[in-house]
Amino acid sequence: MFVSAFAKAQQLQSYIDEAQSNNSEIQAFELRYNRAEEKVNEADWIPNTEISAGYFVSTPETRTGAQRARIGVKQMLPWFGTITARENYASSMADAEYVEITIAKRKLALSVSQSYYRLYAIRAKQEVLEENIQLLNTYEQLALTSVEVGKASAVDVLRLQIRQNEMQQKKEVLEEEFKAEQSVFNNLLNKDKNAVVTISTEMNIPEIDPINTLDDLALNPELLKYDKLYESVAQSELLNQREALPMIGFGVDYLPVSERTDIFPSDNGKDILMPMVSVSIPIFNNRYKSISKQNELRQQEINLQKDERLNVLESAFAKAQSQRNQSRIAYNTQAKNLKQAKDAEQILIKNYETGTIDFNDVLDIQELQLKFELNQVESIQMYYIQSALINYLIN
Repeated sequence: MFVSAFAKAQQLQSYIDEAQSNNSEIQAFELRYNRAEEKVNEADWIPNTEISAGYFVSTPETRTGAQRARIGVKQMLPWFGTITARENYASSMADAEYVEITIAKRKLALSVSQSYYRLYAIRAKQEVLEENIQLLNTYEQLALTSVEVGKASAVDVLRLQIRQNEMQQKKEVLEEEFKAEQSVFNNLLNKDKNAVVTISTEMNIPEIDPINTLDDLALNPELLKYDKLYESVAQSELLNQREALPMIGFGVDYLPVSERTDIFPSDNGKDILMPMVSVSIPIFNNRYKSISKQNELRQQEINLQKDERLNVLESAFAKAQSQRNQSRIAYNTQAKNLKQAKDAEQILIKNYETGTIDFNDVLDIQELQLKFELNQVESIQMYYIQSALINYLIN
């Protein structure tokens, strides 16, 4: 049983892996993440180097000669730690994008799992109907024999045949439902809609459910996303504080000087080289104050959004657990009812052996058996669908 359960889980997991590999939305999220990672490299920049040149139309005269031109080079540098703050902010944004990939993969895994379990339920119902059709065939043969000896009427045979026709109709309708759900499943895998899907032929509700608690919800990526967003705003504020600091500039000016011909002073015609230091001070810093206020409000907004999302996930978790428990209760009840219906069927068969059988009772018991078996399949389907939802929420 353990090996069988493991094989079923592996089969579903292989479909989930295939879906995640082929899904266009996830590929788009991965490209967004790669783009966000590249912004870390973009953050490592400094302002452009300024190069200036000028020619004196009217040359100013100095003691050592006339100045002919002016050539300058200047480089502004951000305050210490600004580039690192910029890189940290870009990295935090990339982390937030990566969480989006995780969420998309989990949602896709949930959709694939739920579609898989719906396909299983349709096939299982078809098998139940086929078994009941065969059972009615047996009853039909009994009815024909009874008609021959005068212990039943042809109406009983017709009723059994009508019942078989109804079951055949339901089976064919289920086949159409299977084709539609198969198309949905293959679309999730980004495959041809008519591709063959291998479905487990037997599923049972385990005797013991895994132990899950609300504490496990804290690791859900939908909540971790808000933590990453909060951290990115914190990094944005650190960057804002760095950008509010002065910038330091270093440069040098070069002035070529012509030699004087009228007199010959010392350093005649010596060119001028002038190193320079400059500071850019953000005196009017209302912009940075406003950004700080916006960041504070943004963090408050994120906390409120996280609290609201936590409430939604807790409600979904409680509902999924309740419905999973309801499925187990319904399954066990249907199992008891089915056993009693089969006991009643055995009594009818024994009555036939003694020469008496009421085919109305046969149809009633058969209808009850069918109802209980189909309800069992639906209970199994609901159990695993809710289990998939719980796994999405806490694993």
